[in-house]
Formats: sequence, structure tokens, C-alpha cells
Amino acid sequence: MSVWNTIIGQKPVVDMLSRIAEGDPSHLAQSWLFCGPPGSGRSNVALAFAAALECPRHGCGECAVCRSVMAGNHPDVTVMATDKVTIGIDEVRNLVDKSEETPHTAPWHIIIITDVDRMLERTTNVLLKEVEEPAERTIWMLCAPSPQDVLPTIRSRTRLVTLAVPLTRDVAEFIEKDCGVDSRLAARCARLSEGHIGIARLYAMDDQALADRDELIVGVLGLRRVSDAVVLADALLANAEAQATATVDKAVEREKAEFRRVNGLKAKDPIPTVIRSEWNAIGKKNDVKRRSTRIMRDVLDRSLNSIASIYRDVAVIQNGAEDAVGIVNLENRRALYDLAASIGRDDAVHRMELIARARRRLGGNGNPRLDFEALFCSLIVFPAPNAGRVTFGS
Repeated sequence: MSVWNTIIGQKPVVDMLSRIAEGDPSHLAQSWLFCGPPGSGRSNVALAFAAALECPRHGCGECAVCRSVMAGNHPDVTVMATDKVTIGIDEVRNLVDKSEETPHTAPWHIIIITDVDRMLERTTNVLLKEVEEPAERTIWMLCAPSPQDVLPTIRSRTRLVTLAVPLTRDVAEFIEKDCGVDSRLAARCARLSEGHIGIARLYAMDDQALADRDELIVGVLGLRRVSDAVVLADALLANAEAQATATVDKAVEREKAEFRRVNGLKAKDPIPTVIRSEWNAIGKKNDVKRRSTRIMRDVLDRSLNSIASIYRDVAVIQNGAEDAVGIVNLENRRALYDLAASIGRDDAVHRMELIARARRRLGGNGNPRLDFEALFCSLIVFPAPNAGRVTFGS
């Protein structure tokens, strides 16, 4: 079993990278930029590439090297993934210092940054020189949604690898095997995720997440009054906050349990004075707040994608393209056809632009409650007097 078997819907990229891993190391770039839409698996591709470069059999997937790299505990492969809104400058400085080290056991010292787009400009500048002139045995692998999310100075000094949106059928096949669910549920989760593997897995494994999405779609399609918009925004924000709190609380508990295990402490053993400061740092209030903010934004961003899928479906219906490209929200087909008859084509496009604007505001530290109340108010469909029904498609 190859390390590439975990990569879904990226055959051209896999073929290229596997050839590089098996070829002459002199042709290997030392700075890479992996770009692709959310859920396309860019960090997974980078990790598989790292395993293929370190493995004596170029990514066999079975040896100790491959297993340790893919598990995230290989001494010569460092992965920086953040659960905060931004990556701190001190974290990057530590990475830069570490990049100068000679590999311990493998041919390369590989550093993967999964969210380089979450760096502020001054933080990215700390990274710039190392990416431009890496240490002799160091390889940098940076991941971002698109090249435009990274400073031009970084883009110009890296080799770009662009990933595609995985096909729905490929995601469905993966979810069925990976999550052990029936083919019908796997197909539905893949369709609703629109090619986002992580979200498809979430829907397959978390009934509540799937139910929350269903309620959001029904709520948006049912917007008729300003009060509807306010109530829906309130419910969405409360749900996102609850998810963020629960996720961070579970993560803190796992970190505490791991801390005790590493230090040989049982569940009720007192924390020795010599390591008490490290223990107290776990779950620190400011850190928890930053992590909760990041998760809440991710939940809200996922909600915006779901809302956008409504107007994507409306545009498909209005252009008679359902048979060609399909509808995401099949469970709401009748309501979608009613909406397509109630608003014009330009209005459908305008609503997608409003959703994009809400996303920008959310990313710019806007007030989420006000942003979503404003968005939902702008999506209200006021029934037109004496409006006739319009039929779309054949």
C-alpha cells in the first residue's frame, strides 16, 4: 500500500510527485507551494510527498519511515498546523532555527506549514530568506488555498503544485471505505460537501453536523421576514459557539491526558512543582479564546459555503443545466425551483456576491452576528403580487 493511496482525486499531481521522489535528487526543488481549494487535501499531498522522499522505497507505505511520517512523529519531518486564527512570529522563528539542523536519520529535513496563508506579512518575511535559500538538506513545503493568498515574494521563490477539486464519486468511494458507512450516505455526504473531503467525513461521522446543515438550508429557503433573519442568525451563531467550545474543551482534555502519560502520572496524581508551569500552560484562557475563535470561524465559513450552494443550485436551474451538472441540495429540490422562479438570474448572482462579501467581513474581524443578520436580511424573498410561476429546464 503506497502513501499515495490516501490522496483522493489528484492523479496528475500524484504521478508528477511520485516521479520526482523516485528520480534524481538533483532535480528536486527545496521550496514548494501546494495550492488547492479547501478540502482538496493539499496538506495530505505534502505529507505523502515528504514520506516518499524520506522512504528508501519512495513511499511504499509499509516501512517504519512511511508509517512514522504519516503518523506525524518522524524526527526529520516537522508539520506546523495551527488551530488559531494566525500563526505567530515566534513559532516561525523557531521553525527557521530548526530548519538549519542536519537530518537525524533521513535524507532530508522536511518542514510542512499547512496554513501559510494564516501568517501576517511580517511573519511571512521571517520565512522569506529560508525559503529563498534553504539549508543544504532542508525542504520547505507550504500549503495555501491559492497563490494569491501568499505574498508574491514567497510565490516567486517556490515551485507551485496546484490541486483540483476531487470528483464527487471519488470522495464518495473514499468516505464509504474510510468511514465504514453505506454507499447511499457516502454519496450524499460527498455531494453536500462539494468535493471537500474533510467536510464529507464530518457529515458521515457526525449526525448532528449533517442535521445542522439541513436546518440551515431550510432556514435560508424559508426567509420571508426580518424577524426570520434575526432568529436564524442567532441560532447559527449559538450553534457555532457551542461547537467551538466543545471542540476546544475536548482538545484540552486530550492534551492534559497526554501530558500525564508522557510524564508517567496517573489521573489523580498531583502535578510535580518542576513541571507545573507547563501543566498550567495547557488550556490557558487566552490560548483557548484564540482556538475557539478559529474553530467558530471555520464553522461559520462552512455555513457560508452551504448557503452559497443554494444560489449555485438556483443558477443551475435557471440555466436548465441540472441534468448536466446536478444539484447539491437535492433534498430541497422543490423549494429551489420555487426560489428560481421568484428571483431573476442577476439576483441569484448578486446573492452569491453578498455571501462572498460576508465571508470577507468575517475574515476581517467583523462582528459575526451583525454580518449574518445583514446577510440573511438581504436574502429575504418578498412575494411579488400576482407573480406567475416560471418553469425551468425540460
